[in-house]
Amino acid sequence: MSTEHILYEVADRIATITLNRPDRMNAWTPVMEREVREAMETAAADPEVRVIVLTGAGRGFCAGADMEVLQKIDPADIRRASALPAFDMNRRPDWQTRYAFYPAIGKPIIGMLNGATAGIGLVHALYCDVRFAVDTAVFTTAFARRGLIAEHGISWMLPRIVGHANALDLLLSARRVSADEALRIGLVNRLYPADQLREQTYAYARDLADNVSPASMRVIKRQLYEVPFQTLAEATIEANREMTVSLASEDFKEGVASFVEKRPPQFRSA
Repeated sequence: MSTEHILYEVADRIATITLNRPDRMNAWTPVMEREVREAMETAAADPEVRVIVLTGAGRGFCAGADMEVLQKIDPADIRRASALPAFDMNRRPDWQTRYAFYPAIGKPIIGMLNGATAGIGLVHALYCDVRFAVDTAVFTTAFARRGLIAEHGISWMLPRIVGHANALDLLLSARRVSADEALRIGLVNRLYPADQLREQTYAYARDLADNVSPASMRVIKRQLYEVPFQTLAEATIEANREMTVSLASEDFKEGVASFVEKRPPQFRSA
């Protein structure tokens, strides 16, 4: 990919998307928005990619919107952006909005948060499936201190990750949250020292890529993102339907055979 504000690479069946404006703490721009979406589409369609890692260059993940861009933004841009084509027309409209398309990608997305994560940067981190952070990272919603509101679906996603009371605290105060507190309230899954973050994140990603059925990951991810809209009965019926398919799959046969034969699995599904 030819890019200006991100980097994109694939190795060991892992696609890495790096926000690449380190001199501006990877502040978000319209160019970055377009390039991240294109990179996600590329990774989603590539049969050689099984896991996606989203991270930032330099000292931070993303410090929020570029203030120069924000000062010039046309309020009508919010409405125009809603006309973006859906990422996947076969998914519910909830996952077809401007930024909430990560759940429509049938591959796990790991947010490797290497530093400050604020505003729109936090929105993108929340739409990742899991979040690993450096133990010095600082988080903030930022919006209320800029005269803005809970943007881009964060009012829906944040409470589902940290709970209603914690979400209200973080959104109303827009205060700085330490890495330790972020781990305690479930905002991130794991913390690592700076010299271990990359190694540990990619060890986890490689384990998924090498030892987990891509078809299983795709279905499990879809199941979990559909659950907020389902009853228990509906979730169970859907699970039974998918179980019937998986029991007849080559991946199921390989998963059982590799366990019995005490060898690494060789899953073929994309």
